[in-house]
Amino acid sequence: MLELLRIKNLALIEDAELEFSSGMNTLTGETGAGKSFILRAVDFIMGQRMDRSLVRPGAEKATVEALFVLPDGDCIIRRELTADTGRSRVYINDKLSSQDAVKELRPKLIIHTSQHGQQKLLSPAFQSEVLDTFLPDDSLLRARAACLEDLRSVIKQIDELDSKCENLNKQREFLEFQKREIDKINPQPGEEDMLEQRKSVLKDRERAGECLRNALDCIHGDANLLDAMSLLSREMDIIARMYPEFEDDRQAVDDFRLRLHELDSHLRRDPGDIESDFDDMTLDDVESRLFKISQLKRKLGRGLGDICELYRKIDEDLSFLDACELDRTRLKKEEAEKAQALSKVLDMLNKARQKAARELCLNIEAELGDLGFSEHVRVSYEFAPMEIHEGVTDYRGRLMWVPNPGQPPQPLDKIASGGELSRFLLALVSLRRGKGGDHLPTLIFDEVDAGIGGLTLNSVAAKLRELADRQQMLLITHWPQLAGKADRHFSIVKEVLNEETFTRCDRLDPDERRQELSRMGGGGKQGEALADSLINR
Repeated sequence: MLELLRIKNLALIEDAELEFSSGMNTLTGETGAGKSFILRAVDFIMGQRMDRSLVRPGAEKATVEALFVLPDGDCIIRRELTADTGRSRVYINDKLSSQDAVKELRPKLIIHTSQHGQQKLLSPAFQSEVLDTFLPDDSLLRARAACLEDLRSVIKQIDELDSKCENLNKQREFLEFQKREIDKINPQPGEEDMLEQRKSVLKDRERAGECLRNALDCIHGDANLLDAMSLLSREMDIIARMYPEFEDDRQAVDDFRLRLHELDSHLRRDPGDIESDFDDMTLDDVESRLFKISQLKRKLGRGLGDICELYRKIDEDLSFLDACELDRTRLKKEEAEKAQALSKVLDMLNKARQKAARELCLNIEAELGDLGFSEHVRVSYEFAPMEIHEGVTDYRGRLMWVPNPGQPPQPLDKIASGGELSRFLLALVSLRRGKGGDHLPTLIFDEVDAGIGGLTLNSVAAKLRELADRQQMLLITHWPQLAGKADRHFSIVKEVLNEETFTRCDRLDPDERRQELSRMGGGGKQGEALADSLINR
């Protein structure tokens, strides 16, 4: 039950608090006063969008709060709409939550029936959906949805496969050309960097070889250092024997002579004998390989890493094309299996629909009889085949009726007037009252009496009162015959104060209620008499 609704800074409402009772709560007032907008505030808190322009001018944000009393405890929902950004936040029991969470709660909190609902009732698709809500067991509906989802998933895979194959087939000649060009060079990831490194090493080796040759020339040139050092060593031996103070000099010359012989041995070693990872390629080989890779990069307009990745992708795509037909055959077989499973579920579902339709139509006829229709009114469902997949047929139910005897059945959406639709919708809501277990959501009727007048109003009023005795109801109406049935009555008034417009929501006491019913009845003595009659009744 919706116990309390508070609206702040929303459109013309500065601050309004409505405390509802169980049973019937009516909202009345002149056209344009803002009655329907109060119900829009309820829809807003239940997850519907609202434009930021509806935040009252001068306010930073608009706030709607609602207190629902449920069997398992109170539920407080608050939603705020920011004027600057248009973004909203929703809180459930003072904890930040999501709109999806509120939408999940909505079915057990609110059933909102409006003139929009009457227009939806004109849609054959909606009429078919209505029938499904009256199935005693929704397991077949869930099975249908699951089978349909499985089938659509396979069809999507086939479509994606076909689309990819078509695109790749168009590119196949170019892909094979690119693959041949890459195969000619057969580049490897990171090869270019490795070759540049190899080139640098080989160039260093070449330079080192030149230096070795120059060093050997210095040792073995015209002034042969080895011969000169041998001669110097012999001379120093004689000098040191004669003059002992030259012993250190003689030893230094002898050490240098030996070191020079070692250096000569090292310098005579070929630089090509030095171990290297690059001994299998000469510098010319490396530069030739780099040139080919450079040509390939220019031809394909990509770096070497991208070329290697391109080759992998081309190979993958060409392999995919080769296996495409096998995959398609497998998926088509799976599609046939999913379609067959769906057909079996639909056969059982359509039998259940026909059985539920017969029972529902009998109940609708009884409800319509209570709403002022002729006892001869007849309602039925006509089922039309609808192929939802090749070889798979579903059936859409369309409401047919005979409002007057002696006429053939006609589609509800073709011949029903606004008043008939209002009562038809009320009949359906009445029949759905038992689908919520012990707890029944609050019913909201937004001018469900549109197009109804005369004695029919009494029948509609009685039906609304009957519904209100079972579950809480919020009713917007322009008819005193309906408002007179209320347990609690609110007047919605628009007023201008200091050049500002406000919508005020007042709970009426008995005297104020009598005045409002009189106004709704046309005012004057006639209106007062009608108000007294309704109140006394």
